[in-house]
Amino acid sequence: MKLKKFTAVLSAIAMSASMLSTVPFANAAESDYNYAEALQKSMFFYEVQQAGILPEWNSVPWRADSMVDESGKETDVVPGGWFDAGDHFKFALTNAYSASIMAWGYIQYKDAVDKTGLGESYRNNIQWAMDFVLGCDRDDKIIGTIGDFTGGSTDHNIWCSAEVYLRKHHLNNDDWERPYDEIENASVEALAAACLAEGYIIFKDEQPEKAAEYLEHAKSLFETADKTRDCKDIGGMTGMYNTSSWLDDCMYAANWLYIATGEQKYLDICESDYIPNFPTENQSTDRKYTWGLCWDDTSQAAALLYAQNTGKKEWVDHVSRHLKYWMGEDSKPFEGKITPKGLSWLMQWGCLRHATNTAWIAKLASDTIFKDDAALAAKYDKWADSQMNYCFGDNEENLSYVLGMGEKSPSAIHHRTASGIHDDHWNELGQEEESTEGWQTEYAHTLYGALIGGPDSDGSYGNYKVSDFQYTEVAVDYNAGYTAALCAMIDDYGGKTLADFPPTETPKWAEWEIAAVLNGSGDSYTEIKAWAMNHTAWPTRVAENIKYRYYFDISELKSAGLSVDNIEIKSNSQQYQEGEQGYATVEGPFLYEGDSSGNTYYAEIKFADGRAIQPTGQSEHRDEVQFRISIPDAIDGQSTKGAWDPSNDWSYKGVEDATDLKKPDSLNEYITMYVDDVLVWGTEPDGTTPNLSQPATKPTTPLTSSTTGGDSKTLYGDANCDNEVNIADATAIIQALGNKDKYGLSEQGAINADIDGEEGVTGADALVLMQLEAGMITEIPIKK
Repeated sequence: MKLKKFTAVLSAIAMSASMLSTVPFANAAESDYNYAEALQKSMFFYEVQQAGILPEWNSVPWRADSMVDESGKETDVVPGGWFDAGDHFKFALTNAYSASIMAWGYIQYKDAVDKTGLGESYRNNIQWAMDFVLGCDRDDKIIGTIGDFTGGSTDHNIWCSAEVYLRKHHLNNDDWERPYDEIENASVEALAAACLAEGYIIFKDEQPEKAAEYLEHAKSLFETADKTRDCKDIGGMTGMYNTSSWLDDCMYAANWLYIATGEQKYLDICESDYIPNFPTENQSTDRKYTWGLCWDDTSQAAALLYAQNTGKKEWVDHVSRHLKYWMGEDSKPFEGKITPKGLSWLMQWGCLRHATNTAWIAKLASDTIFKDDAALAAKYDKWADSQMNYCFGDNEENLSYVLGMGEKSPSAIHHRTASGIHDDHWNELGQEEESTEGWQTEYAHTLYGALIGGPDSDGSYGNYKVSDFQYTEVAVDYNAGYTAALCAMIDDYGGKTLADFPPTETPKWAEWEIAAVLNGSGDSYTEIKAWAMNHTAWPTRVAENIKYRYYFDISELKSAGLSVDNIEIKSNSQQYQEGEQGYATVEGPFLYEGDSSGNTYYAEIKFADGRAIQPTGQSEHRDEVQFRISIPDAIDGQSTKGAWDPSNDWSYKGVEDATDLKKPDSLNEYITMYVDDVLVWGTEPDGTTPNLSQPATKPTTPLTSSTTGGDSKTLYGDANCDNEVNIADATAIIQALGNKDKYGLSEQGAINADIDGEEGVTGADALVLMQLEAGMITEIPIKK
């Protein structure tokens, strides 16, 4: 009986394999771009934006915990969440809006996203923001802004990495907790309600208790928003996110609560309260169909949801008119400009954000409310593809405006943490020519997956600087509609994630350095002025135990009948006072054991707490100490002239020629630096050098691997990653072996599929699954 079943299974598999050339397993459509890679990298961008203590599944090798005090405790009133853009503000508004739009993409195209192996990563990332939004709920108010928005906005006035930002805040404000506000704002509350209602939809089966909490707060937040019906209270968002309307957000949230609960009251309030007051065009009774979906205008998203939920033709027609307007086909001219290569350019502030948001509306509408009109659906879908592909390179400049995709992208990016800047000077970043002042021009990191602001209205992208943030900024809301649209494009075109992403990073420059110049010299002494510098970016960090050594030779001393006991080492001046973190003790001489002659000694400069040397500004990234190594001018009335000669001292090399601590010629690799007793800079007299080939301290984990998330484990045999082991997995393996370019397994699928005890996925793995299906074996024999 088992043999007959096995024969039937084998026959079915063989038939499936023979159909590979005529029936595609994924999608028949072709594209020049790998949308699964783009989605994988967009998840990476959102993980770059994570604030607070990072989760284990964060895969960014150069990020570390942020917004923590010196004990490692997270101090923001609501932990976690996403930093808004290239700065360190956290807003409930943009966290809620961005997570909501992204969740929408996953809800509609879950199967396509899961098939790429990115489902878990996607869910992890949106839940990170949802949990933050949940924590911002304060009964009748909501926390709007967390960050230094008071006192001239410390955040916007400084430039440093997230990992050390709170140290700068502490330096400026003498505390470890950032300011926050509580506001009454119906727009923020409604977007939070929508976000959490979607969280309920996504997680109700996987995490029922958490989902129930999401739904409870979504209902409460909506009730508060509907009661408030005002959005003028913006608190710390002033000048950044000035919410202008609440009705669109309440209608948007009501539709999501209807989907989540099935309760008619949410559609009823749309009919009775929101639709009669739906915004209209200027000097017209026409419902507003211009502008576009963004954090301050969800009216078109609300219209689409309402059309989906009710099927009412007037709303289907409304969405159609909105899309025709963006395509330049409406009687009312498009408010912006359509570039020669077809980008619907709305405004200079994140033009690609607006275009891809509308592309998301078009993709989804094509697959839902227009699906019965093939020609119209194809028309809108094609236009949406053109807006997305414009971002990847189909544009006037042949640039990829998605960073880390394509051969060439804009070089100046308004993002503090990716820059790795240590001295707060940033506007030369990304410029082709080296700065004449010696300022850093190179970015430490590639900000993979970030959608940058975009080009001018004619499609040109000039030599913009970081300060031209209308074009060079990135933000969580910029990537939101773009990410949702990618979900739809993967459903249309398929794609394959990169197995070797993210790449391992090694430092591009020395993270710890010593600069030294001669501060004075004489017949009996050498005085050095030195900087110990922290230029870390892999990740940006501080260290408590920091010291360095200056080596000198005493052979002349011995020849003159003197000894090491005649040497005095001391500091007369330094940057910090005794009792402060950066204060240094200057001690020695100590015998250097690597010199068999016994003539090499060193002075050791050790900081009371090296965390004062922090890469947050021009004065903080270095700690200056002046120290003197000397012998008496005379002993017992006899001059010691000639007994002191620094010319053969190991660490004196280069010192006599160095001109300025600020200039590269002062960097001295003959003075060695140690962090936590590990050599990190310089060469010891015996030739010992640091091991600088080590990658970043945070391990790199591929986004597509289920090992990146929570308590998930590899499910051996589950080649198609649908959380089941059955004959479909054997089919997936055979299809992948037949045409790996078109039907290749995801990275996690390949891990799951390798079950026969031999390395690599082969037909033998499929055979094991067929035997299991036929009952010839009862379990997979290999559990690695």
